Amino acid sequence: MNFPSLKKLKRLFSHDVGIDLGTANTLVYLRGKGIVINEPSVVAVNQKTGQIVAIGTEARAMLGRTPGHILAIKPLVDGVISDFETTEEMIAYLLSKATSGSNKIFSPRVVVGVPSGITNVEIRAVRDATKNAGAGEVHIVEEPMASAIGMRLPVHEPVGNMVIDIGGGTSDIAIISLGGVVTSKNLRIAGDKFNADIVAYVRNQFKILIGDKTAEGIKTSIGSVLPTHAPLEASVKGRDLVTGLPKEVILTDTDIREALSQSVETLVEATREVLEATPPEILSDVMHRGIFLSGGGALIKGLAELLENELNIPVHIAADPLTAMARGTGIILEDLDSFADILIANEDELPPKK
Repeated sequence: MNFPSLKKLKRLFSHDVGIDLGTANTLVYLRGKGIVINEPSVVAVNQKTGQIVAIGTEARAMLGRTPGHILAIKPLVDGVISDFETTEEMIAYLLSKATSGSNKIFSPRVVVGVPSGITNVEIRAVRDATKNAGAGEVHIVEEPMASAIGMRLPVHEPVGNMVIDIGGGTSDIAIISLGGVVTSKNLRIAGDKFNADIVAYVRNQFKILIGDKTAEGIKTSIGSVLPTHAPLEASVKGRDLVTGLPKEVILTDTDIREALSQSVETLVEATREVLEATPPEILSDVMHRGIFLSGGGALIKGLAELLENELNIPVHIAADPLTAMARGTGIILEDLDSFADILIANEDELPPKK
């Protein structure tokens, strides 16, 4: 009688979970069910007791509204862990919530996405935090690769695929071919930087102080990097820096365009640099197939058209760009063996150096 291998048993009797561990939001994919969690990467901590008060949506609602002893924090900055213990607590909460209601013998197998170009120390921090949170096996994949897989691009074929993943903390620009990243660039210019640009612009131009949540709402509602057919505007309430009293002003899409102009220009220039460093044959593929945008930043009005105009290459926005990476981790989970070559190797599993 042939008994199933331990690997097959783990697949049958453990949860397989994919995590898009983002600076702004964390998405969790459960094999067989799809994306089951999409919550802000925010944790509220009681500083008197050290206890976690809230995680996710509930904690995000507390940002800027907590009493002195409760601190609402984002444990990930620029796509990497800045607060190890809080990140561990958040992952444990998400794993527990995603797998509740069904018992499995083995601890979950987890695939986690990380920005391209992060250090080995930062990768180890992600691996250790996920292990400590209750994962049995932890596999790490670079975010642009996971996004490309989530968009069903032919990453294993000898064809150039260009992905720009614009998240909350970082933007990953990568050229992918034959299951590997040919050339890439990681920028600290993404959703959070765009919010900060809007805060700074409103402070400098209108002498009003607004919060990050307000800036994000403005970016989503009237943000545009190209002139729109009809003017867009929104009222914004903040604190007058001169009088200290509440004040309301009207912002237009022109204001937001001006606020974001420098960061968007840097993003375009970085994309141009990656293209310049790409081998000619692969560049030919990219010119023919186009550039694929994913992440929340892909939804900024006019960004795809701007990139297309500046680079003379077709630009496509992923279907549901916010979930492309999480869906990619799910596809990897369905067949870990086929995608083993694109995962970041665990240092403990590498063969010893001679």
